[in-house]
Amino acid sequence: MDKITKDVGDIQSRLLDHRPVLQGEIRYFVREFEEKRGFRECRLLENLNKMVAETNEEVLPKCKECMQDNLCDIFTRSLNYELSELCRQMRSNETPMCGVHDITTTNNWQSQICLKSQARKHGHAGVLGQRKKTDLELAL
Repeated sequence: MDKITKDVGDIQSRLLDHRPVLQGEIRYFVREFEEKRGFRECRLLENLNKMVAETNEEVLPKCKECMQDNLCDIFTRSLNYELSELCRQMRSNETPMCGVHDITTTNNWQSQICLKSQARKHGHAGVLGQRKKTDLELAL
């Protein structure tokens, strides 16, 4: 009789206790969720990798080329501005800018222009050197 009572109790507990079934379902759900999440994160990382590769191969060279073109243009504009300022200063001092009458003034004006041009070229070379260092650091 004890065996029968025990068997009936086991049957009743199996029928009414759903924990093992629920635990199996929960494990299955978690496993599926982690797989889907993992796939989604892999796709996200692949997309980011593609974007970085595209940026390195296409966008950065275009930006670098555009920047170099514009730097030369800006350098030329700056030099022209400095020359016009120098001429304006010389006119305000009532000194002939390129007068045939005064060779000393002309030589002085030319030497000032050469000095300013050399200073600008040196500054431009320094900026380009810094830019190349930065580009190399970014490439690594």
